[in-house]
Amino acid sequence: MLICFAASWPFNLLKAYKARTTIGTSVTFMIIVLLGYICGIADKFVSDDITYVLAFYLFDLGLVTIGVIIYLRNRRLDLIANNSPD
Repeated sequence: MLICFAASWPFNLLKAYKARTTIGTSVTFMIIVLLGYICGIADKFVSDDITYVLAFYLFDLGLVTIGVIIYLRNRRLDLIANNSPD
C-alpha cells in the first residue's frame, strides 16, 4: 500500500499544480491522510519497530505535505482570480 501510494501521489501533485485551482481537491482528506501517517510513524517509534518501512512512511508523509502546500498555493490563486476585475 505504501509503495502504491508513493507511486501514484506524484501524478496527483502534478495535476493539482497545473490546475492552479482548488476545485476538486479535498484538503480535509489530505489532513486525515497526514494524521494517519503521523500515527503510523509514531507507532513505529513507540513499538520500537524501526525498519525500512519507516522510510516509506516518511516519504509518503512528505508527498502529502507537498499536496497541502500546493492546495494552499492554489487557494491563494483562486482568491486572486475571484478578486480581479474582469
